[in-house]
Amino acid sequence: MSGGAAPGGDAELAAPARRIAAGYAFTGPALDLGALLWDGACHPEAQIRVPLPMLNRHGLVAGATGTGKTKTLQLIAEQLSAQGVPVFLADVKGDLSGISRPGPGGDRVASRAAETGQRWTPAGFPVEFLALGGIGHGIPVRATVTSFGPVLLSKVLGLNRTQEQSLGLIFHYADTKGLELIDLKDLRAVVAFLTSDEGKPELRGIGGLSTATAGVILRSLTAFEAQGMADFFGEPEFDTAELLRTAPDGRGVVSVLELAAVQDKPVLFSTFLMWLLADLFHDLPEAGDLDKPKLVFFFDEAHLLFHDASDAFLDAITQTVRLIRSKGVGVFFVTQTPKDVPSDVLGQLGNRVQHALRAFTPDDQKALKATVKTFPDSPYDLEELLTGLGTGEAVVTVLSESGAPTPVAATRLRAPESLMGPVDAAELDGAVRESPLYGRYAQAVDRESAYEKLSAREAEAVPEERPAAGDGGRKKAPAEEPSLVEQVVGSGMFKSLARSVGTQLGREITRSLFGTARRRR
Repeated sequence: MSGGAAPGGDAELAAPARRIAAGYAFTGPALDLGALLWDGACHPEAQIRVPLPMLNRHGLVAGATGTGKTKTLQLIAEQLSAQGVPVFLADVKGDLSGISRPGPGGDRVASRAAETGQRWTPAGFPVEFLALGGIGHGIPVRATVTSFGPVLLSKVLGLNRTQEQSLGLIFHYADTKGLELIDLKDLRAVVAFLTSDEGKPELRGIGGLSTATAGVILRSLTAFEAQGMADFFGEPEFDTAELLRTAPDGRGVVSVLELAAVQDKPVLFSTFLMWLLADLFHDLPEAGDLDKPKLVFFFDEAHLLFHDASDAFLDAITQTVRLIRSKGVGVFFVTQTPKDVPSDVLGQLGNRVQHALRAFTPDDQKALKATVKTFPDSPYDLEELLTGLGTGEAVVTVLSESGAPTPVAATRLRAPESLMGPVDAAELDGAVRESPLYGRYAQAVDRESAYEKLSAREAEAVPEERPAAGDGGRKKAPAEEPSLVEQVVGSGMFKSLARSVGTQLGREITRSLFGTARRRR
């Protein structure tokens, strides 16, 4: 059904195909995805579209590797930007930067445009390049430990349920005392203090913190830092309101977060993407139904977010996705099959673009059958169709202007108008330095915080060690090396913290349903 026969006229469409085409004849503003495929032919007169106001009803772009998902993201992002909607793209493979430059065209593009009825014009779009922790080509994206919160940090550190609850207790204590944790060493200091003799009474009324659990958390933090992860936490913290900007010409800014340099740290980057989304949810006011979204957020490699996630984490994702729609934000999950997304989340994704699936193994066959069941009834043989789609073709169903699902439509997708490939690294670096955000975020700041203050007090408080009288200056036999927790809680700095913790300034920190927090600047 996805063959490349010459396009036919509307009169040639069979009755089922005409009913499908009628389901996409919207009257209001819409994005053009492509042309209907029916009975082996592409019909440019039957355009497959998605209403602009429905983009905040979330969506799914799925398909096997190499089937064209990235180009679909690019196509949708271009049209959103053109209609004044900001877009966030997670660029895992490093090939979405080309959206900033006009495409070169060529015979393949011209052929695709003719097949789909597209008036193709080369165009570049306003882009802000971001890089997680400044690793890669882009404005550094950092978060403070306080705003990241215990649920997300537990996911990154690989903590179990009990350890996650203990970390939540630690954050609760810091929050109630108004102690903002800037970076990982601040968190490590508080963990160690709360297991010290001076700190244990602080948690006595709310459950306490075992030395063994504290030791696991501290070791996880140490291993995390040893892998070079500390750069992702600190200041200046990225303000997610930057993702909502429009260019002077009214087009939406496309924020491209480069993840190619950290793609070997999938848990980290997928969790950071969730922090960006959760922070937006925390800050944005209720907006109700809008003529167009405030932002559309594409969450690439979505299966990484859900893998080995705790119940608390999954519940928070589900609630965030359910509620952020009313704040004007649409979320598209990008992955290989719908089964990668929990059913409670999948049920909220009203717009679906499903590229080809492979069915080489029994597991593949099972995934194919499960995918077919997620679509409305259709005149297509979806099992056959989904395994036979070509690159740049997809099965589509979206929400109509009334909010009802449209008929399932096999679609040959349009070609992006921007460069389908990466921009040269030197050009990227130049664009980053010219960005208005560069002066705000480029240079990391390590301002004086709890750790530095306590370290300074310890240096003043610890007297120079002198040999005891009568030992003749002889060195004592080395004692057994203390554990990591003992090394930290035994230091003078925590006695200082015990004396000063009651005098900390600042209001109690409040958290959203996902456990994230931020003090507004």
